[in-house]
Amino acid sequence: MGVCFSSPGAHRSPNSTSPQGSARGSRDLTVSLGSLEGKREVSEESGVVGSSSGWSNSNSNSIVFPSLEMRKLKEFSFAELKAATKGFKSDALLGEGGFGKVYKGWLHKKTLTPTKAGSGIMVAIKKLNPESMQGLQEWQSEITFLGTVSHPNLVKLLGYCCDDVEFLLVYEFMPKGSLETHLFWRNTNTEPLSWDTRLKIAIGAARGLAYLHTSDKQIIYRDFKASNILLDEEFNAKISDFGLAKLGPSAGDSHVTTRIIGTYGYAAPEYIATGHLYVKSDVYGFGVVLLEMLKGMRALDQKRPSGQQNLVEWIKPYLSDKSKLKSDIMDEKIVGQYSTNAALKAARLTLKCLQTDPKLRPSMQQVLHTLETIQAIKLRTRKRTKHFPTINNFH
Repeated sequence: MGVCFSSPGAHRSPNSTSPQGSARGSRDLTVSLGSLEGKREVSEESGVVGSSSGWSNSNSNSIVFPSLEMRKLKEFSFAELKAATKGFKSDALLGEGGFGKVYKGWLHKKTLTPTKAGSGIMVAIKKLNPESMQGLQEWQSEITFLGTVSHPNLVKLLGYCCDDVEFLLVYEFMPKGSLETHLFWRNTNTEPLSWDTRLKIAIGAARGLAYLHTSDKQIIYRDFKASNILLDEEFNAKISDFGLAKLGPSAGDSHVTTRIIGTYGYAAPEYIATGHLYVKSDVYGFGVVLLEMLKGMRALDQKRPSGQQNLVEWIKPYLSDKSKLKSDIMDEKIVGQYSTNAALKAARLTLKCLQTDPKLRPSMQQVLHTLETIQAIKLRTRKRTKHFPTINNFH
């Protein structure tokens, strides 16, 4: 899941949970920027973005409820979601994080009313830990953003519940889980992600980010990482977990200044150093994930040898060197599945995304275009091979 960090504050440690949770639970380590050796920090920033967020305070305790703008979402009662999960039984548990626990449930496809397991549609239900300040803030932020935007590469929020002290969110269920699971978990019964599938996932995620960046609200996602990319049955990628999302800079401004919080290893260097959050800060995070997909290794891993624990610091110097492509850059599990030209273009795109100066990074629209060009190289190569058989095919 990576290492989370935040600037000093007065709340409890934040953790991240994607809609259906990690199969092993989602518990991110929160550390101060001054020490990345595991010291716990205890702060969080509200996910609600100013007066334009579509929220209003409704009582003296500052519990906030969706405005009329969000009414396209279904408002569930706690009893309905309890029935959908069969009482939040342990065998329905999908994962756990800072927000709370995530359960699978069953709802009628059209009415979204509870139904028996195995009928209707399966959904993922996040249940807020009542002691989690982070959870309430993320609950608000998720509805703020996913209640007003819609795209095939963003996970779909179906509804919410705010019933007395119970706060829950209901999402479409993503049967293939997260990109993180497929890239890094060793399962002898599961084939490693192929080059084609990795490219498909990268393109889908790029489309989702490009949509956010070019929307009317110009949303900065702020926490792009492999665990937040969920996959449907056909390995189509959808971005999840909008708990840390922010509105982009106002007209004439290049960035927004905000409390520093995110996942260490994925956050852009200018954001860590200054708290200045640019739209292209997301591009850096995308570059980290793209590097993980090329190499098949986590952004951070303390178990690797010295000098290799930080993937970007280790591999970035090689990304423009064709001679290092197979030996140092590409995942050995996908050798032979890609053309050298396509892989080199992907490596060089990754290098552009990881530029220290955000002005030198491409936009997500440009990233998407390059990825689609790489995919076309693959298609052209296959077509040419099929059209011109080798001499061994002649008798």
